[in-house]
Amino acid sequence: MVCALGASVCFGTATVLQAMAARTADAGGRDGEGSAFAVTLFLRAVRQWRYLAGLALDGLGFLLQIAALRSVPIYAVGAALASSLAVTAVVSARLLKVRLSGAEWGAVGVVCAGMALLGIASGTEGDRDGPSALGYAMLATALVVLALALLGGRLPERGRPLALGLGAGFGFGVVEVSVRLIDSLAPSDLVTNPATYALLVGGGAAFLSLTSALQRGSVTTATAGMVIGETIGPALVGVVWLGDRTREGLGWVAVLGFMVAVAGALALARFGEAPVNADRDAIP
Repeated sequence: MVCALGASVCFGTATVLQAMAARTADAGGRDGEGSAFAVTLFLRAVRQWRYLAGLALDGLGFLLQIAALRSVPIYAVGAALASSLAVTAVVSARLLKVRLSGAEWGAVGVVCAGMALLGIASGTEGDRDGPSALGYAMLATALVVLALALLGGRLPERGRPLALGLGAGFGFGVVEVSVRLIDSLAPSDLVTNPATYALLVGGGAAFLSLTSALQRGSVTTATAGMVIGETIGPALVGVVWLGDRTREGLGWVAVLGFMVAVAGALALARFGEAPVNADRDAIP
């Protein structure tokens, strides 16, 4: 759980640092728009220490996520990753001078309470390998998410952010499950394990879907879809097929903690992308 919460802190803080770098880069020259401008903006941002620090935190967070998935149930890790929205909200309030309403501060407290309940009730990771077809099912899911991301522009405008957000969540969920399905890091085992390809395709497709969702609609809707997709599905896979359990007699506490943490994260869904209207003078 310490690793899972550490990953949450890393991801949540990285979001704000990268937003600060992108905002400063944008202020450095509004000389165009479209894909060429996006590339120029990225090149300006990547030269800043905040952006590089954010990337480093993303890398550290991913390593902590892997360590957590090898030690605690998927449902606990998924809820912890969703709680990174609470970290982003708090760090945004401090560094970007974003005003959190009383309800949003309450949601931060709800997330913390949910994670505390999960920490009390979570057992160790399941000891089952799952059905042999599970790895192929994860790969098939990853390919569907990739197709959804590539065809995102053709989806109906009204439901596009939610569909792409859910797709991103399912992609990140594929990564969570695939990590558990990879038992050996020997090259010969990795190249023959469908979970390896599911992890790579699922992760890439998830980022592509999320980027498209944030560009094409409501951040809140897209992030809410992502939170639902990356928590509920993987949690069920872990419990049903991989043997994830809770501590004896504390199953109801784990269920309550999971629901509370996810509900709090959904209430903070607007922080799925760091706020874009923060005062530039607040960026040192």
